[in-house]
Amino acid sequence: MGTDLRVLRREQWDEWYDNLIRAFGGIPESAEERALFRELTETDRSIGAWDGDACVGTAGAFSFRLTVPGGAAVPAAGVTMVSVAATHRRRGVLTSMMRRQLDDVRSWGEPLAVLTASEPAIYGRFGYGVGTYHVNAEIDTTRVRLSVPPGTDDVRLRYAEPADVLDACEAVYAQLVARRAGMVARIPGWERLWLLDPESERDGASPLQCVLAERDGEVVGYARFRIKGDWEAAGPKGTVVAQDVDALDPAAHAALWRFLFDIDLTSRIDARRRPLDEPWQHMVSDIRRCSLLVRDSLHVRLVDVGAALQARTYQAPVDVVLEVEDAFCPWNEGRWRLTGDPKGASCERTADAADLALSVRELGSAYLGGVPLASLAAAGRVRELRQGALTEASLAFGSTVAPWLPHGF
Repeated sequence: MGTDLRVLRREQWDEWYDNLIRAFGGIPESAEERALFRELTETDRSIGAWDGDACVGTAGAFSFRLTVPGGAAVPAAGVTMVSVAATHRRRGVLTSMMRRQLDDVRSWGEPLAVLTASEPAIYGRFGYGVGTYHVNAEIDTTRVRLSVPPGTDDVRLRYAEPADVLDACEAVYAQLVARRAGMVARIPGWERLWLLDPESERDGASPLQCVLAERDGEVVGYARFRIKGDWEAAGPKGTVVAQDVDALDPAAHAALWRFLFDIDLTSRIDARRRPLDEPWQHMVSDIRRCSLLVRDSLHVRLVDVGAALQARTYQAPVDVVLEVEDAFCPWNEGRWRLTGDPKGASCERTADAADLALSVRELGSAYLGGVPLASLAAAGRVRELRQGALTEASLAFGSTVAPWLPHGF
């Protein structure tokens, strides 16, 4: 008996979600988290694979808007909650769900699909390329000091209950979204995810704390964090677990990081999912003692090549013909003439000779400006067919600000 793909019905959600949890190890989440994800799940954009009456596969898609180079917020399917039961592996269940999902995304008129991968090797065969990276840092604050910019002392910091100042923090986040490609505009309800704080998931750390950065009575930044206490014979060696640090200007950024560095009874900051180009890295006295680890983050898939490439701007003038390979979504196959500059772009089908040849996976990696086409070419993933086209296109696709996804989904 084969599997049957169906759009999820609300009354099937518990069985569908239980299958997902089991596929990720079977460790139950808190009742609060489960209730929130039940509310956030867009059932009409979610599918299940069923073997008779049993759910054996899951996949969903949030209706996100993703910032692209130039600042536009482009509709993007946030692929999520993908799982296949261990009893049904190697039967084509995942491939069938990816096929159905990308067909659906195209029918919804969304030019992009994006995801974060539990294992990065899974999704390349479906045309997803790694489009953003992030940095994890473990900073030894007993050996590292910050050199802060002028104006840092003018920023006022104050503690606040995270729930009480959620709107103020979200207002800061909303201003930052347009500044950096890869960021996702919040869907109503998503802001509550950052307040989930079950004791079972703190790993011995404190409840969530929040500090606001203010100037002239206006909130210009915030930090949400926990403190994990620890002691040794020589004294305290606690850890600041930084969940969010967002700021609107250099002084506010510096004031928040200086605060985290100086918290009493701590000797380390554990910061996850930080931007590759975050300014504090240039303020520290010893970058080696910050133990930076780069990880893949957002995987990007162009569902409609023409619409996606036309939705962003380019940091230098570009006029190239791309020969695109896309066996999984054959409507993208063929030659596309991309013409663009910092003010806008057009991308149309053409019969002209190709300048560059690449697959849609490489386009996904380069799309947000964080992965140079020249680097992909050096790996043999992009072929230059007209001399000079690679340099032109690689420069144009780049970005002065590293793309960044602040959180998973």
